Amino acid sequence: MFNIYKLQLALRNTWVRVALLAVIVLAIAIAAWRSNVEQDGAPVLRSQNIAEITALAGQRARLDYLLVAKPLSEAPRYIYKFKDAPELHVVKVPSTSHLSLEREVLLRNAIPYGIAQEDWLASHKAVLQDDGGTLAPARDFLQRHAFDITVVLLLLLGLKFGLPGMGMNASVITPDQLKGSLDDLIGMDDIKQEVLHLEDMIRNRRVYQSHNIDKPFNVMLTGPAGTGKTKLAGYLAKRLNMPLIQASGSALESGYIGGGSKALNALYKKACARGSCIIFLDEAQTLFMPRGRGEKKWEDDTANTLLGLLDGVKKEEGAHVIWVVASNFDDSSSQMDEAMLRRFSVKINFRLPNKSERAQLLESFLKRKQEGCVDWHKLDLDQVAEITANLSPALLETVVERASMIAIQEGKIIDTDLMFRAFERATIGLTDRATTAEKTRQRERIALHELGHFFMQIDPYLRQGLPLHEVKEKSHLLKISTESVSKLGALGYVLSAGDDMALRTLEELEQDVIQLYGGVAAEELFYGARGISVGSQNDIQKATRLLDTMVNQLSMYTRSKLDYSQFKREGGEHTLVQVEAKADQLYSYTLGAIGDYRAAMESIKDELLERYVLSKDDIFALLEERLDTAPLQRAA
Repeated sequence: MFNIYKLQLALRNTWVRVALLAVIVLAIAIAAWRSNVEQDGAPVLRSQNIAEITALAGQRARLDYLLVAKPLSEAPRYIYKFKDAPELHVVKVPSTSHLSLEREVLLRNAIPYGIAQEDWLASHKAVLQDDGGTLAPARDFLQRHAFDITVVLLLLLGLKFGLPGMGMNASVITPDQLKGSLDDLIGMDDIKQEVLHLEDMIRNRRVYQSHNIDKPFNVMLTGPAGTGKTKLAGYLAKRLNMPLIQASGSALESGYIGGGSKALNALYKKACARGSCIIFLDEAQTLFMPRGRGEKKWEDDTANTLLGLLDGVKKEEGAHVIWVVASNFDDSSSQMDEAMLRRFSVKINFRLPNKSERAQLLESFLKRKQEGCVDWHKLDLDQVAEITANLSPALLETVVERASMIAIQEGKIIDTDLMFRAFERATIGLTDRATTAEKTRQRERIALHELGHFFMQIDPYLRQGLPLHEVKEKSHLLKISTESVSKLGALGYVLSAGDDMALRTLEELEQDVIQLYGGVAAEELFYGARGISVGSQNDIQKATRLLDTMVNQLSMYTRSKLDYSQFKREGGEHTLVQVEAKADQLYSYTLGAIGDYRAAMESIKDELLERYVLSKDDIFALLEERLDTAPLQRAA
């Protein structure tokens, strides 16, 4: 039985009213279209443009017939049809204009025409159906804009119910489709233990419930990009024999209000329909940002929806849904929403591999190649692991892939030297000697600039009196080049191995600043204070950031240990004076120290200009011949 009450409730819903209006508009549009069609299917094109009649003088050959309907009325109609087109054209004109058109156009140009008889008009009713009374203007408007109105209504409905391409692109992966295992995480024993603990928590949930731990085991994976967070989610799903629904956090940014919330709810319903399931949201760091930062209330809707869904264990349908969310940041490196962090009972923090783990990873990647592709006798993985400090597993794999490309192109077998070249290609990019070949003066400046960096890197060891072979062991230098690098926009570079050291002291940070100042100090040494080039811009920017950290954030030069950056601009003038004073002190030292190497730099510069590239072995061999270290030790 028809329920009037339910209909009234439905009509209170805005979107139901919009849908009903859309149906009405479509019905009117269809009716208007049908009214413009003759019974035999010929469309009728109406107009009030008199120029159409005057133009018939030049179209007589195409004209099939021309009729005048109701010539004595206030608004006669000219009805004509072309032989090569099915449409009937109806032009409505004032009676005064009809007389002029008949005399000046039809009779003067001998255009044949007739009077439309009543029986013809009776069989062609559509030609006179524009007399619609008070509804005619509305119908004409709808007729002209029916398509536009329909598109707008469909877009409005799409915002409510979704359009193709607006939803989250989430793929469902069954356990049999997942590849790899936990053993593929080379090293990372601490992370493996966390995963095994998590697996035990999920498999033995009843045991944990006996301790009144009934929260969902939502998992937060944090750490640098390329460390294996995405792979770990797959390994976990495979071990638990659970399907994995994977989606990107960026897909939540639909650009529409409520789009992210709708996508999350759809994702959750899809997981609930499968019972036990893992939802993996990758690159979801924006969801962890503190809420309430913006003035627009809807900006936090997506995060609020996720907060509610993470508590899904309170509902029976979501009791076996596990959320695994990955972020490239953690709460120690950036401020995060406390309520969101509390929803994750398990947090696994990924880190970059250490030297031993890098060697294991490189060996694992290289062993996947066919026999004969790698010369294991000429490959020192410890050396390669040494130069690849601070590289993620993904970047290490990129280095190995680049080595294979070079080996294939040059018909060689992968060895230590080729891995070094692959590391350079993967981190720096293509180098070009031709770009700098004719720029002799620029190459000289570049050579001195890069040598300035190198000498200030080894300056502390030389002043300590260490022999050159020990200095060579401590130096991270790989090569100095005066070839251009398009990726960096530079005409030369110093390639150094990474440094595993994470906790740097004040002395080490100051030495970093001095090394950065080495290039600009070398230019001033050889070209004067007014001869410093813009090539020092990047070095000065890096030194400024370091000094800002040392003075403002770590207050390394005062007894009051405060993070002055938190005081906004208050006291900024005072800390700026401190930064300037420390920068002047460190640069003055650099300029004085580099003067002790002038003769050696002048000599090695000539070799570098001739050979374009000097390796670590080349440079230290030249130092053995051309550097007198005795004055350095006396000065120290």
